[in-house]
Amino acid sequence: MKTIIGFLLFFLLATPASAQTPKHEVRAVWLTTLQGLDWPRTFLPEQQKRDLIRILDQYQQANINTVLLQTRVRGTTIYPSAIEPWDPCLTNTNGKSPGYDPLQFCINECHKRGMECHAWIVTIPIGKANYYGCQQLRKKYPRRIVKVGEEYYMNPELPETGDYIAGICREVTRRYDIDGIHLDYIRYPETWKYKYSREQGRQNITSIVRKIYRAVKGEKPWVKLSCSPIGKYDDLSRFRSNGWNAYSAVCQDAQGWLREGLMDALFPMMYFQGNQFYPFVADWKEHSYGRIVAPGLAAYMLHPTERNWDISIIRREMGVLRQQGLGCTFFRSKFLTDNIKGIYTFTKDFNQAPALIPPMTWMGRRAPAPVTILQLDRGKTSDKLIWYGARDNSGADYLLYNIYASENFPVDTDDPRNLIAIRQRAQSLIVPHQGHALHYAVTAIDRYGNESDAKRTPDWSLRPRKKLDFRQLIVGQSLKKHK
Repeated sequence: MKTIIGFLLFFLLATPASAQTPKHEVRAVWLTTLQGLDWPRTFLPEQQKRDLIRILDQYQQANINTVLLQTRVRGTTIYPSAIEPWDPCLTNTNGKSPGYDPLQFCINECHKRGMECHAWIVTIPIGKANYYGCQQLRKKYPRRIVKVGEEYYMNPELPETGDYIAGICREVTRRYDIDGIHLDYIRYPETWKYKYSREQGRQNITSIVRKIYRAVKGEKPWVKLSCSPIGKYDDLSRFRSNGWNAYSAVCQDAQGWLREGLMDALFPMMYFQGNQFYPFVADWKEHSYGRIVAPGLAAYMLHPTERNWDISIIRREMGVLRQQGLGCTFFRSKFLTDNIKGIYTFTKDFNQAPALIPPMTWMGRRAPAPVTILQLDRGKTSDKLIWYGARDNSGADYLLYNIYASENFPVDTDDPRNLIAIRQRAQSLIVPHQGHALHYAVTAIDRYGNESDAKRTPDWSLRPRKKLDFRQLIVGQSLKKHK
């Protein structure tokens, strides 16, 4: 079988080394399914699939590498769960199947494009009284549900809450080739009337996190566990959080979870600017404990109906995050792909080359044994690569492969501009070369992101027919992957 995959072919760009994008960097997007906010607004399954593919293609063209897909919405799901009913965003009908599995479809399409897909699980909130999921949970577990204002929540002070949410995360992890479980609203509601101390509240939330961690890692230890905490962890010595922070306000000890090893990554919701942004970025970095941190940026604030921010605010924030070696996450998808105030255009330019996701070295540093055989069949218009022999040392289920190409020999695998395909599961590739003599290198990566040494094609005496104009390469030209 032959499958067509999209790609961006990057070589040596005409930019100084100081302007190069990093080889490892999380570039993520929250794709909200609640009320179809980012999800395709059609209830026809085939059109839904086509519209989602267009969204993912836009991500790929901007070198996004992580999709946080809202999977548990408000006591409802976008996959056939044995625990909770279907969400109406898929069919406009409560509890009705769309006739296909949207989670599986999105995972498959993300993987075709070399992107990770994380299941975004909304944990404590279950919506208002008219929400179908809320109604079902209130009927089934009335003593576990608490009303706060106009919204209903699972009671974080009951041990059954942690067991229930862990069960959902276990179900997703066991049944799907998911790359991560991403927890949202893993905290107390801000107007909660506490019966206990805030310290006890933090212990209650941490207990839920521990149960989820054991459920996920017990199934597949390579699946990343992450959450989206409030963007300011706590008051700093010189900068106040103005009463809105994770640790003191809503009992969310996200930095403690990193320190304890309960989280592989954080995506803090940093929807602020100026002194409410930059000092708190430094705080997240200082207390990252070697784990992944990819702050969320308020792309929605650019919209005239929101705060009407100038694009320069987000541009500066993206620049600082990159300087600090942190990732970047956009909230929400539609504001990015709709190119509000040019944010999508800027992001494509900012992410000049693909980036690999930082490896989870805390789960093990032993890289795969490299590819032993790399065959090159050179043609007039394209090259065919076939490789094999890599061995996994991690105990995960399969290996992935990164492919590099350059006119220079040997191919520099430290330069992300040479990446032409990332996280590919197939062990062959056809590369259109437009008549130029290219050199290649292939590396294997395990499910933790550890990369092997490179296997390179040998040097040859072929002379390039003309100097390659990299800016005239056709973006979106297809590579063919063979099985």
